[in-house]
Amino acid sequence: MRVVVAEDFVLLREGLAHILERCGYRVVASVGDVPALVDAVRADPPDLVVTDVRMPPDNTDGGLRAAIALRRERPGLPVVVLSQYIESTYATELLHTDAAGVGYLLKDRVSDVAEFADAVERVAAGGTVIDPTVVSHLLARNRAGSPVAALTPRERDVLALMAEGRTNAAVARTLYLSEQAVAKHIGGIFAKLGLPPAADDNRRVLAVLAYLRNPP
Repeated sequence: MRVVVAEDFVLLREGLAHILERCGYRVVASVGDVPALVDAVRADPPDLVVTDVRMPPDNTDGGLRAAIALRRERPGLPVVVLSQYIESTYATELLHTDAAGVGYLLKDRVSDVAEFADAVERVAAGGTVIDPTVVSHLLARNRAGSPVAALTPRERDVLALMAEGRTNAAVARTLYLSEQAVAKHIGGIFAKLGLPPAADDNRRVLAVLAYLRNPP
């Protein structure tokens, strides 16, 4: 699988490229600013993009904006966005249109090579991965005065793992529950967040986004 890496800090950029290549990916471009990221993807479209949120030339949210724009041009292009800090707005924006093949991770997650590689693999396969630290922060911030307030503690645990892209089986193993119990909790989450049955699996992502749109 061919990957473009975008990160302005040279040591981290080289580290990311090294990790990805160790995991069997081929890094076809390694760049340090937004224009170079856009040019690299347009010139030789990769199978996956890993990019920092804040990059030159403006050092604000150019990497995120580029990722969103590139996904509009190439629907379904898997993108992993890395952030130094918890920015709920970034996570919401990135997931708002089409959450398939999207990851939002804190840079600290890269230090755990196995966990980072697992997240990249799930995103490359079309999954959605939100950093568990981000999910915990958002759940705590929005617990009062929003639909998530109606969730039980166990349902919040399940929702957090769903946001990490975990399957029902993985959630069951983590929480020491049966898959039937997990399915029941997920049904309760969907009902309390006002998400009716749908033909696809987007409700798992919408369940996370639902409370983001209802701040306390």
